[in-house]
This record gives sequence, structure tokens and C-alpha cells, in this order.
Amino acid sequence: MRLTPILFFALTATLARAQNPNIEQVGAAGQANLNALGTGAAAPVYMGRTDGVVGNPYVVARWLSARLVTSSPVPLAPVPLKYDVLNQRLLMRRVGSRDSLLLDDRLLTGFVLEEPATSTAPARERVFRRFTEAPLAPQRAQYVEVLHEGKYAFLKQHRKVVQKAPVSSGYGADSKTAELQDQNLYYVRRPDGRLLPVKLTGKSLLAAAPELAPVVKAAAPRTEEDWAAAFRNADPR
Repeated sequence: MRLTPILFFALTATLARAQNPNIEQVGAAGQANLNALGTGAAAPVYMGRTDGVVGNPYVVARWLSARLVTSSPVPLAPVPLKYDVLNQRLLMRRVGSRDSLLLDDRLLTGFVLEEPATSTAPARERVFRRFTEAPLAPQRAQYVEVLHEGKYAFLKQHRKVVQKAPVSSGYGADSKTAELQDQNLYYVRRPDGRLLPVKLTGKSLLAAAPELAPVVKAAAPRTEEDWAAAFRNADPR
């Protein structure tokens, strides 16, 4: 699979010339915006099990349609996208092509993944933006998933770590050398701007947002989705 980086040089000129902020995201106009990204040199790509690592580095392993968000009001055409959490990069595909392209995301402020409905869950949009509140400066250029944003923000920082397989001797030992594991972190940003690390427990989350406690407790949340819904109900935009 060929991997090429996407460059934004031509995009900057295209956005500067645009006169209509409501330009369509589909059809010839939207495709022209996407084509303005250009292409560049080849780069290596994660190959999964063939490199001895079990698992994948992506938030979602399959290609999902995504809207790219920039500081400009001119939208881009939706593109198939993957967020590679392990390597902190975005991969995309041009429509009609099987090539994976490395997105130069310096002009992006975020992106929205569109997950289709399944037999157990409805369709949903997953919003990612720069982690501007991050406690460490290097993390502020990374992306964080917005589970809720109102007076309070409930945020998820996706993390993947390589866990080495235990050393084993004897016959029939597992052939894998390492495994990618999720070690996600959660945060609540309070109305005063303070960012508090939290766990998915009532004690931790309600301590971070005590004003929301009556409504949140009534919802009896357990899972991440439950907590996000409880925050939305207790703290509407």
C-alpha cells in the first residue's frame, strides 16, 4: 500500500481566493478543494501483524467518512479518514483511490468522524479537536475527542501503548512479540477553565462537576456513553 503525504501549500492559495463561504462540500467544487491539497513523497505505513505487533494503532480500524475542520469558513469535501493514535497522524484516501495518504494537518483545528449505524448502535458523529487545554505543551497539538462540551467539557484522550509479550520458553509459546493496548485518559474542564483528570467512576466525575451531581446521579451512568449522555442532559449547550 503506497503512502504519500498531503501538503497544504496549494490549499492556502485556494482558501485565500475563495469568495463564497457556503461553497458545496460535494461535487466539483468540493473535489477541487480536496485536490488542492496536492501530493508528496512516499512514507512508511503500519503493517499490523506482519511486523510482530498484534492490534492496530487507529481509533477506528476501518475507513470512515470525515469532515476536516480548518480555521477558514470554506469547507473541504468529506474524505475517508483514519486517526493513527500511536503515531499521532491522520491518514486519508482520495475518493476512487486505494492509496493511503498522510495528511499534513498543520492547518486543521479538528475533524469529525461519521460512524454509520450498526445492529446495536445508531449512527453518530465523533468530534475531535486540538487538545488546547492539555497540561503539557507538546500535547496541545494533539487531538482529543469531545464527548460533551457545554459549560463543562468531558474529553477523551486516546492513547495506544505497545505492551511487550512476556518471555516464554518451551514448545507452543505464543508467536506474537508485542500487543497494542488502549490506555485512554479522561478529563473534565470546569467553567473556570481548570482541567481535571478523571476516571469513569461516580466519585471521580462528580467531584470534578459537583454542580451537575443531582441530574447525573439520577441517570445512574456506568459506561463512557452513559456518562457522556448524562453530561449532555445535566449541562446542555
